[in-house]
Amino acid sequence: MRRVLVVEPDGAAAAAMVRDLRRQGFAARAAGTGRQALRGCADVDLVLFSLELPDVDGLELCRSLRERGDTALMAVTEADDGLERVLVLHAGADDCVVRTWGFREMVARIEAVLRRARPRDAFPEEISLHGLRIDPQRREVSLRDRLVEVTSKEFELLYTLAATPEKVVSRKELMARVWGSDWGHTSRTIDTHVSSLRAKLGSSGWIITVRGVGYRMGHAWRVPETSTG
Repeated sequence: MRRVLVVEPDGAAAAAMVRDLRRQGFAARAAGTGRQALRGCADVDLVLFSLELPDVDGLELCRSLRERGDTALMAVTEADDGLERVLVLHAGADDCVVRTWGFREMVARIEAVLRRARPRDAFPEEISLHGLRIDPQRREVSLRDRLVEVTSKEFELLYTLAATPEKVVSRKELMARVWGSDWGHTSRTIDTHVSSLRAKLGSSGWIITVRGVGYRMGHAWRVPETSTG
């Protein structure tokens, strides 16, 4: 049974969410504060957390939870604010939903996030591209021996592109393989993660946008040709 921790300061709202999730077959329980969430997150599959908490900033909670491992994280925001969603994705969340979207869509997104959660051995081979090293066992990315801090989904996205560096990977394929979804309106999530990866790798040349199709690894990994002239 899939285990969900609901982090919600409003007791009535938390109880209603836990009840509804249990009706959908989840093993759900609630926490009212960020501190309680950090103490109770070790044995759950997904943390569904409000960004409005009484004791800690929601983005800080997200970062702390992500530092602890690969548990799926979904934020709940009060307003349909694009910037806030971008910030929470940068902080390590797998998805961010607006409370007014309704329970049915929230459950669908929870299902999608849990489907795309992968074990560490889903990527068996280490990839090395001229200074860029992607280690699936340690879930680490390094560039010219410098460790690059990436989130779980950033790692999966980069690995998926680097596994076939000459190939263009469509947005639909990326959504299916990394995010477990083919919802077109969520594809902006890809753009956010690509932008973050480019910044962390220090160059837009590592990941190239192929307009109307998807993405591929750029030429930053290629060994420059030397002149024999």
